[in-house]
Amino acid sequence: MTSIQPFHINVPDETLDHIRARVADYPWHEMPVDGGWAYGANLDYMKELCAYWVDEFDWREQEAAINRFSHFKAPVDGIDIHFIHEKGSGPAPMPLILSHGWPGTVVEFLDFIGPLAHPERFGGNVEDAFDVVAPSLPGFGFSGSPPRPYGPRKIAGVFSSLMTDVLRYNGYLAQGGDWGAAISTWLGFEHAPGCKAIHINMMSMHHPDGPQNPDEKAWAERFAREQVMEDGYRTQQATKPQTLSYAMMDSPVGIAAWLIEKFNSWSDTDGDDIESAHSKDMLLTNIMVYIVTRTFNTASWIYYGRREEGGRVLSNEGKRVEVPTACALFPAELLAWPPRPYVERMFNVERWTEMPRGGHFAALEVPDLLLDDIRAFARTLR
Repeated sequence: MTSIQPFHINVPDETLDHIRARVADYPWHEMPVDGGWAYGANLDYMKELCAYWVDEFDWREQEAAINRFSHFKAPVDGIDIHFIHEKGSGPAPMPLILSHGWPGTVVEFLDFIGPLAHPERFGGNVEDAFDVVAPSLPGFGFSGSPPRPYGPRKIAGVFSSLMTDVLRYNGYLAQGGDWGAAISTWLGFEHAPGCKAIHINMMSMHHPDGPQNPDEKAWAERFAREQVMEDGYRTQQATKPQTLSYAMMDSPVGIAAWLIEKFNSWSDTDGDDIESAHSKDMLLTNIMVYIVTRTFNTASWIYYGRREEGGRVLSNEGKRVEVPTACALFPAELLAWPPRPYVERMFNVERWTEMPRGGHFAALEVPDLLLDDIRAFARTLR
């Protein structure tokens, strides 16, 4: 029997004092006068955020909010995996694993877990309840690190073991965006029948045969064009993550800027008003998880791991995910979805929802839309 141990977050005061001092002493530098966010994280906003970080941000308040759920650690395939496990209401809650991505953490799900597990407390129906499992990815946050880079395919194997061997679920639904979408895809592809179905809000995989008609070719051209200005971080982390780590592990402001840029450009914001989508407290709590656990470095390894696993191609033989699949398409998603016929060559698509708003961080930006879609899909599986 695998040993599951309760876990409680309690960051030492010395760590918090050190971070605050490093932020307060940051040697600010220049930005092009026509900058905005075009060159990366905006200097004026970073100064504003860091002033709030030093003078007003309360980690202990956020730590208590994280700790209101039941946290555990268990050794899974040689790694101590941290996870939130919220047992659902009613007689038959459906097991659901939520996988976050980068630059996210389980913080993305803090206001999402309760309504999933206990819908009757939020005006919903108890028959829609889930047993929610929300792990920190290996190398991220409060989980242990793999010995070397793991990609999403390898992580899917770890999470399959968590759900079936450790938590003893006979079947479960997997959901995710960003890396969570890739992990959920591999769970559906290689770990059925334990994984009964998947719900994804990002399309992270490509078909080996490429686009097959004018609509698909137009999508592929748009995808390539839109990714030109987004590829820098991805290329660095997929090729030389260790070099990047030496600067980042010594700079809370550096980590914040590296992550904040993505929350601005990948979210459905009002112009460049990042706080039209995310509060300072949420942004800083997510950033702090990387800093207090010293996992910026190991979290970046997943990009290297995916490159070694073969990149975005799901199956060179053209095989597809055969478990029922739900696709939630948010209009401001970083990676534009292909036309549905392309997706159906890779997935057994049983639900296709084009959302009216929202971006890459759907559980944070438009939780009600994502929640309703997961529930509606799950009703077809119960």
